[in-house]
Amino acid sequence: MRDYLESLEQDAARDPEQRARELSRRELPKRFYKEAAAVAVDGGFAIHLDGRAVKTPSRATLLIGPEAVAHGVAAEWNAQEKVINPASMPLTRIANSAQDAVSARFAEVADDITKFCGTDALCYRADDPESLADRQTELWDPVLAWAEELLGGRFVLIAGLMHQEQPEALLAAYRVRIGGLTPLRLAALHTATSLTGSAVLALALAEGRLSPDDVWLAAHVEEDFNIERWGQDAEAAQVRRYKRSEFDAAALILAA
Repeated sequence: MRDYLESLEQDAARDPEQRARELSRRELPKRFYKEAAAVAVDGGFAIHLDGRAVKTPSRATLLIGPEAVAHGVAAEWNAQEKVINPASMPLTRIANSAQDAVSARFAEVADDITKFCGTDALCYRADDPESLADRQTELWDPVLAWAEELLGGRFVLIAGLMHQEQPEALLAAYRVRIGGLTPLRLAALHTATSLTGSAVLALALAEGRLSPDDVWLAAHVEEDFNIERWGQDAEAAQVRRYKRSEFDAAALILAA
């Protein structure tokens, strides 16, 4: 069990592009079932493949609380064709991680997200060009103002990349705010935070303050600015689509 938990933590720390490439290199199991379905059971929903319950990597029956998430996981299994490709099943992977790892190490995961808040991307502002700085101000300041009111503190804004500490009381309030989430929602929050580089944006998504599209736009201000100026190559576009599918899975869980 410990080895699996450690592997999950290492997997979460890797860049989504790297994770997708590693998954694609593995020998994938063939699809062996005709139909996947979300089935109501005590405590939530199980995912049945021709009547047999899906197991997590630790061999426990995968149990999902929100019905919408359970149907989403079943849809991922139904979408598999000749082989079962975990890289195309982000909801399933988040649900597995939540049940096998996050539920056992909830405090560690919540602390890790709070550390992200201490170096939140929204606090680091471009000092050049001015048009990029203006766009960051337009999209980021309202979110920070909302978070400051919610958490009862003020974020320190930094021009450039030099690290500055955020107020301890603010981070403590953030930690309290996420402490009541379920393991599934906390796992999704961690995914959203990692993909956006912002615990504030992830919280705004979880609290319903911003839509998934608005969060995605705010998280990619600099990238979109550079695309407008220089264009985007095909490989970068493919990576971004993959990351968006991961993000959308986390957003679905946080909205459920």
